[in-house]
Amino acid sequence: MKFTKMHGLGNDYIYMNCFDGEIENPGDLAIRLSDRHKGIGSDGLVLIMPSAGCDFRMRMFNADGTEAQMCGNASRCVAKYVYDNGMTDHTEITLETLAGTRQLRLFLEDGKVKTVRVDMGKPVMTASDIPVALPLDEIIDCPVCFPSETRRITCVSMGNPHAVTFVDDVDRIPLKLWGPETECYPLFPERTNVEFVQRVSPGHLKMRVWERGAGETQACGTGACAALVAAVLTDETKRKATVSLPGGDLAIEWRTDDHHVYMTGEAVTVFTGEI
Repeated sequence: MKFTKMHGLGNDYIYMNCFDGEIENPGDLAIRLSDRHKGIGSDGLVLIMPSAGCDFRMRMFNADGTEAQMCGNASRCVAKYVYDNGMTDHTEITLETLAGTRQLRLFLEDGKVKTVRVDMGKPVMTASDIPVALPLDEIIDCPVCFPSETRRITCVSMGNPHAVTFVDDVDRIPLKLWGPETECYPLFPERTNVEFVQRVSPGHLKMRVWERGAGETQACGTGACAALVAAVLTDETKRKATVSLPGGDLAIEWRTDDHHVYMTGEAVTVFTGEI
């Protein structure tokens, strides 16, 4: 099998072109290849596939083998892959995901994709649709008693569930404790991604993330979008802001005209290989 290792702000995945054939048991393959000591090493596996209604289709599997609905960083890398490898010459493409169709705009430098803007669609705030098992319409700045302590969360779906907590200093939080206990808390029937966010200024957020099925990652595109939405809902920031993650910065905007969230960031090819 030929593969390409790519990352968006350090959120790294193994990408495979499935136009020539299907991958059997992709969940099991993701577990084996994602191992950073015995495999290639990654946050998961992404399959680039034909689509009946879009230009391309993406399936992604976390490092633990579970399939995820959507990944913002991975979608940008898919755009770079298909353009740089001559699978399209368009700088605007559509991508089919389990979370729905995403519109991508590609920005070039020296004939290759440098950055990508993704229309992430409308955020979902209805608790039952995220889903969150609380008898409330929306979960905004809601106190929840976790095993270690009580924390306030705001819940948003960007095609996948997110629980956002605002903190004074993201560098000082016990992420390896708070992350997994929140991800697997009974309130979240499908588990959840977990974001801890620090307000630096009205136009700047700093964030660390514990991804569902992957643990702490260098970046999370859907998480950055969820963080901005949560920040707007709790009056922490403007509708357009830079979200700084350990792997770098994303430009996030929640527009008032179409109510969609737009994410812009880099996509990087690390290396190609065969296994």
